[in-house]
Amino acid sequence: MALKESHCPDLKLLARGKVRELYELDDPNQLLFIASDRISAYDVIMKNGIPGKGKLLTAMSSFWFQHLNEVVGNHLITDDINKMPRAVQKYRDQLEGRCMLVKKLKILPVEAIVRGYITGTSKILTGQRNAGSGWAEYEKFGTICDIPLPNGLVESQKLEKPLFTPSTKAEIGDHVAEIIGSEYAKKVEELALAIYVKAAEYALSKGIIIADTKFEFGVDQDGNVILADEVLTPDSSRFWPANQYVAGKIQPSYDKQFLRDYLTETKFDKNGSGIEIPQEIVDKTIGKYREAAEILTGRKL
Repeated sequence: MALKESHCPDLKLLARGKVRELYELDDPNQLLFIASDRISAYDVIMKNGIPGKGKLLTAMSSFWFQHLNEVVGNHLITDDINKMPRAVQKYRDQLEGRCMLVKKLKILPVEAIVRGYITGTSKILTGQRNAGSGWAEYEKFGTICDIPLPNGLVESQKLEKPLFTPSTKAEIGDHVAEIIGSEYAKKVEELALAIYVKAAEYALSKGIIIADTKFEFGVDQDGNVILADEVLTPDSSRFWPANQYVAGKIQPSYDKQFLRDYLTETKFDKNGSGIEIPQEIVDKTIGKYREAAEILTGRKL
């Protein structure tokens, strides 16, 4: 079943994001995390989704949670619907393969962005800089998110060391320590960089470059900072095929670039509402997501 959004009337909806849903359960320490088939671009949700996308993202997140467990704890309790409450199992036809039972956390309002290559978007909230992308900012100012970089770098070049460039969910400012406290800010930075390094090394051994990614963290009942949300999927990361990588240009990628290119060609109104995606674009997009998921997890999905 290709969901636009889940229909679980016996479960209490806590939050519905652009592509994910969160439900409360009888156990106050647990939540149900669902990845839908909805897809967004330029912060706009399209009218039709990408069938199978939610299951691929769930499989990838579950894999990474396990692979990274020695580096950082995470919120996953189980992705096996047979081990979930009966209230969840009754919606097996909708939810199997696309949901996770997770620990309820105090989510830190920070997007922990790590960049290993000079490319992609850059949220700049200080000064008058509004270049729109990391590469564009570097070309104009020699920085990414106000962090000075060496002269002479080219587009998509690997950075000497990964950069931690967090953005916050606050309306004004980007001062992480002021929002979550210096202790949590330091811990998030340490964990984000360590996770990126381990994940990037593994992915490269499978032929995929992780150019950049975004993590979210929460605090559990014992005060531990742990990994939450989805992790290292094509929705939250930029994956490049290593065998096609050439510094100095835009790279082919395993993500929604087919959709973005189509929207650009059709002069899509980024301030308007979503449109119906042609089947060809749907097929190409899910094909790239599946290719990346199967390469990284080593599973046929």
